Amino acid sequence: MALSRDAYRALGDIVGPGYISEDPAVMDSYAYQWLAETVRPNHSKFMPRPEAALLPASTKEVQAIVRTCNKYKIKFKAYSTGWYFYGAPFSEGVIQMDMRRMDHIVEIDEKNMVAVIEPYVIAGVLQAEVMKRGLNCTVTGAGASCSTLVGATCYHGSGGTSIYTGELRENLLGAEWVMPNGEILRTGSVGSGCGWFCAEGPGPSMRGIVRGALGARGGLGVYTKCAVKLSPWPGPTEFPIEGTVPAYRSPLPKNFRAYTVAFKDWGSLFEAYYRLYDNEICYYAHRQWTMLGADLGPAFWMLYQDPTKSLDDIQEFVRKREVKELTEEMRRSFQLVLVGMSQRDIAYKEKVLDRILEETGGWKVKKWLEPEMEQFSLLYLLRLGRKNLNFVYTGGWVGNFMQSGTPDFVKKYEPIAEDATEEYQEKGLLVDCGSDSMMGCVGSIGGGGQCGLEQFGFYDVADKASTAAAVEWMKHCIQEEARRNIPPGKEGMYLAVGKTHAELQRDLAKQPLTHTWQRKIKQALDPNNLGDRMYPTLDEK
Repeated sequence: MALSRDAYRALGDIVGPGYISEDPAVMDSYAYQWLAETVRPNHSKFMPRPEAALLPASTKEVQAIVRTCNKYKIKFKAYSTGWYFYGAPFSEGVIQMDMRRMDHIVEIDEKNMVAVIEPYVIAGVLQAEVMKRGLNCTVTGAGASCSTLVGATCYHGSGGTSIYTGELRENLLGAEWVMPNGEILRTGSVGSGCGWFCAEGPGPSMRGIVRGALGARGGLGVYTKCAVKLSPWPGPTEFPIEGTVPAYRSPLPKNFRAYTVAFKDWGSLFEAYYRLYDNEICYYAHRQWTMLGADLGPAFWMLYQDPTKSLDDIQEFVRKREVKELTEEMRRSFQLVLVGMSQRDIAYKEKVLDRILEETGGWKVKKWLEPEMEQFSLLYLLRLGRKNLNFVYTGGWVGNFMQSGTPDFVKKYEPIAEDATEEYQEKGLLVDCGSDSMMGCVGSIGGGGQCGLEQFGFYDVADKASTAAAVEWMKHCIQEEARRNIPPGKEGMYLAVGKTHAELQRDLAKQPLTHTWQRKIKQALDPNNLGDRMYPTLDEK
């Protein structure tokens, strides 16, 4: 459904002729999305093609675009750095707003530890700038190349340092929101002209409409600015970098220590989680190395340290005696970083960690205590700049579970990972990296108290049988979760993208109150229904 010439000219007048396109090749570059093949007909890698793409440069231009869309009844979807297929249109007749020109750090308030940012400010850039001022920001699990604003306003926003720096959803201190009706709303103190320091009020707050556990994921307007809380960084103003591609290292000062700690069983591992919450010693705590599988991951991380090796050499590494021993030693493990505000502080935290390990039967994995391995860990974990490795095996992966809760709740997903994964790996449909490829935050909110585990499944995007198996695996996990009376996680959200309207309505009817109220909110803020189903609503009967 091509745009009318009047509509296209009106949109072009807003952004200028160099920042709008309807070229089919350009549109297909937006439609080509990770995970599209899991929900689209015949496992196509393309989401619906947008009718046009625009690159606004300011809130004023975004507002003008939205008002024009209301005039011509054109649906729109904003797209920032992109990660999932959520940022793409879900139907025909949608224009894509590409936010890459809005990439400014508007303000860094060093004294009050606040940063005001636009949509295309990635975590890596923000982190580099605030570290110059002795501060740090939360880098989400999506990595340093992804938008901080999107994590704060539209998604969950948790990362390895969340146990110390908090989740981005916690750290949101106000937002500038172009609503679907074309009006601008500023939440929190900035909405009263008092600056970007408080997310709520004064008086009634719109934060609960902006977001809950998740935001609207682009389905209810466009966020053009937000403020996020920052945290102390007692390290150098720039990461010192050593080593050779790909395994760069960072020799941080002695008040930084990185460990991989391991345990004899799951019960001991999760007991250590609780004790880390109680003692509040972690700057970073995450299950990271196991994302590539407990059977294959250790071999990969050792291979990765050698610049003369490639993935083709992994079988050689798997057969090495020392790698076999490391694989068994790391089978139930996670990573943490201790940071001392002084030498006495780091000494205290190390003693607390040693006591926790003694009482839970855990240990520090020796290989990762070697100076070069510790320095690699520090840079990798604190920067999280290698998310390309999620795709390293076969070019495709999908994550199941990641329902946050207490460790006692989250550990219920571990048997499902084993029971539901092995058959697909044994048949060669998913990469046979081990049934435990669960990664996730040890503490996904500030101070800890809850965690999450995301089971990775690696499929071949060029093989339709493997792609179909990934879809079947997600459905199998949902069945196993239902059988054990625990809720589905991310796999349910992924599969929902491919559901028909009737199927989605059937699912939403299980929580009628929530989705009825969301329909009323949408009717008030989006009277022309220009948003999409990422803001789910239950139809009026």
